[in-house]
Amino acid sequence: MNRSFTAARQRVLALLGALSMYRLVLFALIALAVIALGLSALGVIVSPTPVEIVVSFLVLTVVISGVDAMVQRLLRLPWRIESSLVTALILLFVLRPGVEVQAILGLAIAGAVASLSKYLIAWRGRHILNPAAFGAAVVSIVGSFGAFSWLGTSASWWVGTPSLTIPVVLLGLAVLWRTEKVRIVLLFLVIALATSVLRQFVQAQQAGLDADLGTAFSFALLQSPFLFLGAFMLSEPLTLPPRRWQQFSVAAVVGVLAGWPISIAGLFTLGQERALLIGNLVAFAFAVRGSVRLVLEKRRFVTPTAQELTFRAKGKVSFLPGQYLELDVPHHRPDARGTRREFSIVSAPADLPTLRIAYKNGDQQHPSSYKRALAAAEPGTTLAVTGTWGDFLLPRGESPVLMVAAGIGVTPFVSQLRQLQAQGVERDVVLVYVAAEAAEIAFRDELAATGARVVVFTRDQPHDLPPHWTWAQGIRLDADGLDRFVPDIADRHAFISGPPRLIADLAPALQRARALTTDAFAGY
Repeated sequence: MNRSFTAARQRVLALLGALSMYRLVLFALIALAVIALGLSALGVIVSPTPVEIVVSFLVLTVVISGVDAMVQRLLRLPWRIESSLVTALILLFVLRPGVEVQAILGLAIAGAVASLSKYLIAWRGRHILNPAAFGAAVVSIVGSFGAFSWLGTSASWWVGTPSLTIPVVLLGLAVLWRTEKVRIVLLFLVIALATSVLRQFVQAQQAGLDADLGTAFSFALLQSPFLFLGAFMLSEPLTLPPRRWQQFSVAAVVGVLAGWPISIAGLFTLGQERALLIGNLVAFAFAVRGSVRLVLEKRRFVTPTAQELTFRAKGKVSFLPGQYLELDVPHHRPDARGTRREFSIVSAPADLPTLRIAYKNGDQQHPSSYKRALAAAEPGTTLAVTGTWGDFLLPRGESPVLMVAAGIGVTPFVSQLRQLQAQGVERDVVLVYVAAEAAEIAFRDELAATGARVVVFTRDQPHDLPPHWTWAQGIRLDADGLDRFVPDIADRHAFISGPPRLIADLAPALQRARALTTDAFAGY
């Protein structure tokens, strides 16, 4: 990856990070629906017609939003309209649209099943199966039986048409870049395409026909739903396992099953949506853990603008230093970002059952509903952890390490350094700590106790720095500044926790590092 690409990638990520995950996916799907509607009106897409697209979308939206609102009211959960619309739009592209009574009824059933699956097939606040895939699979399988053949819709994946290839690629890439799932979906695509081409070749040979590999590849790429399936469904964070290698494993399983559909007892075929559901079950097997509750013990300000929360875990919690947790804070009338947020864990595994997180207060005039609820939590409040995740982990062995932290982005490094200290492991570590001013340096005493060498980049000079700490004389941290204070960067594995713009600024220097692992604050 060259310097200009690294810098451009992080600047794009910074721009996309201004939108929440659900909102970006929603906007991308709306744009794709508008493009499809226009192409249908122009006759480029012959089926479905514009009327079928509009009617089908309205039916799906009304049913899914209605079921979501009803169930969430019964369970006293916040109503997330964005989630309802995303499910409706995905089903719009997966199912066969129609305006006949049977088609409308089939769409309504699929929408209701998809919505209910979020609550009935769930574990610790997360749905296990992709809702749209489950709804489409149910109506397709049920409709394959004679008694229910009157259902007027099934999974058709009409989105897999050549005229929508470029829009799906561009909009899907924005989503994948935002979620940092590009490599995972690329692996899925490679395996799915290769498996599909192999299947077509084998079937041609069995039929005594000449196999045209070029035509087979073109068909698999341009006339299959692989691109849409990967970008908008497989990449859903809520149904992926926590570790990167596990996510690659799921992508490989789905790729094989999607590329070579299997007939089940001659009754129905294991199609695209069913391949994804099997992948969801594999992901669930990776991610399933016992229920974990955290009891808030105390809170304190670690800087004038950042707070630390100390919890005591009830139940077994497992994490690796550098990972993050997702904390559910139920509250009345949550905003569009919902009731869950991700926090890097400050404490080390050796500190359990004590567990600490920290966060920046942010916009005090217009705080999010989540931040208000978290700020109002009193000692004794019990909150749920819906998972621990991430691959922001130190490499094994004794290779030198460079840690670059911006502000409260120092939290995963505190966990890692404290764990090394607890284990009695000595390692060549340089921590570059960037803060707006000296008062914003968090966890100073804990970092000093680990003995790591620290270079502080602040505008004003910090007082009474420990002997192994250095102030960068007020210079701005960029590639030249990093080279000046860490001249042996080529020998180090670099880890950066901070905003994408900082990573973009440091890209020329980081290109020379032995390896680079980033933990960009794009917001989830």
